[in-house]
Amino acid sequence: MHSEFEMSMMGELNFFLGLQIKQLKEGTFINQAKYIRDLLKRFNMEEAKTMKTPMSSSIKLDKNEKGKSINSTMYRGMIGSLLYLTASRPDIMYSVCLCARFQSCPKESHLSVVKRILRYLKGTMDIGLWYPKGDNFELIGFSDADFAVVKLKEKALVALVIS
Repeated sequence: MHSEFEMSMMGELNFFLGLQIKQLKEGTFINQAKYIRDLLKRFNMEEAKTMKTPMSSSIKLDKNEKGKSINSTMYRGMIGSLLYLTASRPDIMYSVCLCARFQSCPKESHLSVVKRILRYLKGTMDIGLWYPKGDNFELIGFSDADFAVVKLKEKALVALVIS
């Protein structure tokens, strides 16, 4: 590439587009701990208690048309920030995408689930993706579809995780 393009070495890559990158002899680790800290500060959740899971297994989200409406601009900002975070945190993909369905008319019940995701992230900031060096890297995918839980008409919820 040096023959075709003018390039210069600026040192080892440590931070790129909100991703923290640690390059070690054994492989590369990518996470977004700083981004999570900034999110918690932005949404005044720095002092919130941590949670062990991003979403309760017993919660069944729906449109909740009788619920109290909230500021949709703030809710959309939270969802957009969390969607960006899924680049290194596939563990929150299901919860964030479920909450994203209610951006047009969010209610307090939806906001409480988003806040729970942020509380989960507070307790798991150092989780990320590990890419080992070598040629034995194995890509494994899992898929899950949930047709019964979602109460919205004619909507199916499908999740795909590639590790």
